[in-house]
Amino acid sequence: MSQQAPQASAGETLVRVERLTRQFGAHTAVDGVDFAVHRGEVLGFLGPNGAGKTTTMRMITGNLAPSAGRVTINGLDILDRPKAAKAEIGYLPEQPPLYRELTVDEYLRFCARLNRIPRGRVARAMALAKERCGLGEVGGRLIGNLSKGYQQRVGIAQAIIHAPAVVVLDEPTVGLDPIQIREIRHLIRELGGEHSVILSTHILPEVQAVCDRVQIINCGRLVMSDSIEALTRRSDTDNLLLRLARPPRLDEIRARMPGVTAVEACGDEAFRLRLGGALTAEQVARIAVEQGWGLRELTPERRSLEQIFVDITAGDGDAAEAKTEPVP
Repeated sequence: MSQQAPQASAGETLVRVERLTRQFGAHTAVDGVDFAVHRGEVLGFLGPNGAGKTTTMRMITGNLAPSAGRVTINGLDILDRPKAAKAEIGYLPEQPPLYRELTVDEYLRFCARLNRIPRGRVARAMALAKERCGLGEVGGRLIGNLSKGYQQRVGIAQAIIHAPAVVVLDEPTVGLDPIQIREIRHLIRELGGEHSVILSTHILPEVQAVCDRVQIINCGRLVMSDSIEALTRRSDTDNLLLRLARPPRLDEIRARMPGVTAVEACGDEAFRLRLGGALTAEQVARIAVEQGWGLRELTPERRSLEQIFVDITAGDGDAAEAKTEPVP
């Protein structure tokens, strides 16, 4: 008798990664990574090339054995019960595993058989996957004749046809036009309502558009895990852009504004100030006027997710480790 995976309720942890490590000879590609993903959550997984992102994804999906650590999918240890755990995962790699010579219906029927869906439930599973992915009118068309966007939809349909607890998507919008990207992002948000979704992508605006939480891996270590809401707050920095008609020397700005911790010349008579202590933007404006520098502009700066990503990953391994935050 086959063992059934435990049923997950809303908010329950569906993916748990504990001290996940992978070594290739003397090189440690992934070093003690810990995180969890809950039902109803879309997690954006980011990292520069060579950071260990793909290796982590391969271990989570059971395509690569870890050197140490543990992965559980909907309560199932992927090493102790690999078949049952993998049955709870739907996976769309960067290159969708499509057979272009098959029709959409033929391909999805084949995928249903691979996922051991009982014969009597195949038609219903196909219909539901097609409905969710907007494929209802193309079931009889050859996959090779579909647009890139529709091929991505077919790839997602094969990943969810067996109603897995966890859906892993690797670069799902690469090569799509803006309309197709918007449609796939909307689909990902819908999937996040019923599944745990892990979205691996290099497109930072995509993370902001569809994810609830973002994680950044660098040099094999998880260096940030935060909600999109918290990232938005983090983007509000203490930087000010100061533009002057009669700019003084940098050392004079520091001398007249002791609460400024750093000054950077930006060209066109502009300076970027980093504030420290109790110095406020209002005080900066007053000082600039009192000194006769000819205040033209004083604007708070916000860091984009791209700037946060670069700041976190630009350093070496030691710097990355120093920026590591506790992971919930």
